[in-house]
Amino acid sequence: MSVNGAASLLALVGIDTYYGQIHILEKLNLEVREGELVSLLGGNASGKSTTLKTILGLVQPRNGTVEFRGENVTGRTTSYRIKRGMAIVPENRRLFGPMTVLENLEMGAYLNRDGRGRKEDFERVYTLFPLLKERRNQLAGTLSGGEQQMVAMGRALMSHPKLLLMDEPSMGLAPILVERSFEIIQQVHQSGVAMLIVEQNANMALSIADRGYVLSTGRLVLEGPAGQLLEHEDLRKAYLGR
Repeated sequence: MSVNGAASLLALVGIDTYYGQIHILEKLNLEVREGELVSLLGGNASGKSTTLKTILGLVQPRNGTVEFRGENVTGRTTSYRIKRGMAIVPENRRLFGPMTVLENLEMGAYLNRDGRGRKEDFERVYTLFPLLKERRNQLAGTLSGGEQQMVAMGRALMSHPKLLLMDEPSMGLAPILVERSFEIIQQVHQSGVAMLIVEQNANMALSIADRGYVLSTGRLVLEGPAGQLLEHEDLRKAYLGR
């Protein structure tokens, strides 16, 4: 069990990740508890993407462990981790543009063999995002950035994730849509899904998070409750890697 009575869902313990001889992540410790929304912040080349890849098993750490739902999954494949309950909303959403909204959502449900359960998953997604029901026969590539974000999140939710990972959700969105996007993220979190958001927009990410971590050149330089980090005078310095 973790503090606050919530069980640890994801834990990175003493992670060292290298690309060749280059030390990217150094002794990284990070935790997401059941039901939490955690933000991982940092500028370019801070190690955020490598952290996500390490969590998903796309990159293997040289030292340390990745624990998910009480199991050491460090040596496990990406597909195993996804079956165990991880889902990713990738950077720039990466939808299948020539396919309809419905077909994109079905791609997220491929692990769910139970037809009845799948119907309930569609209802859940359509309840969260009524617009997707209206647009279900529209080609995903013709949607606005904000609507595509809903499809990407809906697709990830179709697999019943225990942990939803989001890579730079504000990237490529107009400023007015960034706020809407974070409202959508908050809505999904309130439906009971634990989330880890990797993001450069510190103010938006921390405004909806429970806790946050700040990475600078592969090291954690700040961590704590989101409200405290928002007021932290060193956040800007650490965030810019200075």
